[in-house]
Amino acid sequence: AEGHFRLTHDGAIATLTLDRGERRNALTNATLAQLQGLAENLRDAAEIRAVIIRATGADFSVGMDLAAMGGGGAKTPTVQLRRSAELGSRVMRALREIPQPVICAVQGVATGGAACIATACDFRIGTIDARIGYGEVRLGINLMWQALPLAIQTVGLARAKRMVMTGALFDAATLLDWGFFDELVAPGEQDAAALKLAQEFAALPPIAVQMIKRSANAWAGALDAAIMHAD
Repeated sequence: AEGHFRLTHDGAIATLTLDRGERRNALTNATLAQLQGLAENLRDAAEIRAVIIRATGADFSVGMDLAAMGGGGAKTPTVQLRRSAELGSRVMRALREIPQPVICAVQGVATGGAACIATACDFRIGTIDARIGYGEVRLGINLMWQALPLAIQTVGLARAKRMVMTGALFDAATLLDWGFFDELVAPGEQDAAALKLAQEFAALPPIAVQMIKRSANAWAGALDAAIMHAD
């Protein structure tokens, strides 16, 4: 099975578009594996200076397609489900290690794994009707994919605890105030806003921009792997 991302180029800007609107952009293992590969390939794309991650349809993504996890079904071996979770961790690492600045354009709902993907990006632009939630706790699951440190780095400790421990959906205005979103725009304007920011980065000296990102991430996440190894 193939994933649901499309890669396009506009000069020095690469755009990854999640295109599974008929399923509210629910993520599958194949889609995650595809995203990991696309993210890793960007490391060698010297001509690319900025990256946009976006989605078609009314919602950014409702997260993992639970019916498809590990092949689906109540009899799916636990080890296979565990490998699905480990795939998510690899995707997060691949996104975090993209050298170029990464901007996520979010409309509608982004939950679970999709909220994690947005958190792994450098910047997030949301529509005023966007809602974000880490809903895993409501399924009796801790937040996996080694995403918890990134949530804490993005909104702070108490706010991250509140988001992750309640699993609730939080509105765009609150998340702008908390620092999850860098900018809010009217519905339909998120792509233009993301492109504008990407163009700003693309116009700057790429080595300096990419080394600053790398150093900042290394400092902020210095202990992540050691503490989160067991997730």
